[in-house]
Amino acid sequence: MKPDATRGLDLLAPHPGLLLAVSGGPDSVALMLLCARWPGRAAHRIDVATVDHGLRPGSRDEAEQVGNWARALGFTHHLLSWAGEKPATRIQERAREARYRLLADCARAIGASAIVTAHHADDQAETILFRLTRGSGVAGLSGMSPASALGPVALLRPLLASRKSALVGLCEAAGHPYVADPSNADDAYARVRLRKLAPVLDGLGLDTEALLRLGARAAQADAALRDCASDLRRRALLESGPDHACFAAAELRDAPLELTQRLVAGELARLAPDAYVRLDRLERAVGRLAGALRDGERLRLTLGGLVFDSTPELLTVRPAPPRRTRQPEVDQGS
Repeated sequence: MKPDATRGLDLLAPHPGLLLAVSGGPDSVALMLLCARWPGRAAHRIDVATVDHGLRPGSRDEAEQVGNWARALGFTHHLLSWAGEKPATRIQERAREARYRLLADCARAIGASAIVTAHHADDQAETILFRLTRGSGVAGLSGMSPASALGPVALLRPLLASRKSALVGLCEAAGHPYVADPSNADDAYARVRLRKLAPVLDGLGLDTEALLRLGARAAQADAALRDCASDLRRRALLESGPDHACFAAAELRDAPLELTQRLVAGELARLAPDAYVRLDRLERAVGRLAGALRDGERLRLTLGGLVFDSTPELLTVRPAPPRRTRQPEVDQGS
């Protein structure tokens, strides 16, 4: 076992109940093998889950084979199915959303406090490159975090320091089989097309190591900006509750736009955790809000189900009132 992979498992220690997401590819099989040999295994309940998206022939058989491998290693296995009609567009994105939803539901059902995935260093570099092509901000360019959350369930990525070749080598050294997903070679997906550009990008100096350095530097900048935004919120906050917040406009008036944007994003995450707001829409709304604060003008806007109400003295945030539905007209007769 590679030292960087075994060190990564320290991330799992605080969670007595763990759910490993294992698709059957070499990365997730390596994760399962590492956890089977982990010295901390005895102190933890570790289950394995495989999601069958039902998108190609043979996927069910592969998921059942993963179940056999998991049970042979002493793990309880859960086969999760993405039921219902499948979307015709954005299939990878929606399949990912369904996968995490099913995993989170399973984790809650079995009492696991964390889901563990096998994302590795090559995945991290690919994610950074993908976000770079889409004009992501500093937070996006920092890549995937080793620990994040799916609602009340932690999402852990202990293998981000490990290269894919090392994980494949671990499976081969153990003589353990794995499956190959044909979608990883399908040019219909943007990530596959980016992957095939790797030799060209490597020649230009934008190889995996360079992308990982970019991600590490972006993560440092993101952490500094996060601290500054927290300090701004502490200075400006006048009142906060489970359904509202009130800030002193004077403290926000001259704040850098990035910090105001992070403050607004933080309130969205706190008061409307299920809302999804695209970055470009967030930027436009915060630009208007910052302009009103700077000029001491009144502004009321709705974003992600919240109302942001700015006056020369205050910025208040609260849930938007429910939309009024039009009552059907009653036929009074003639």
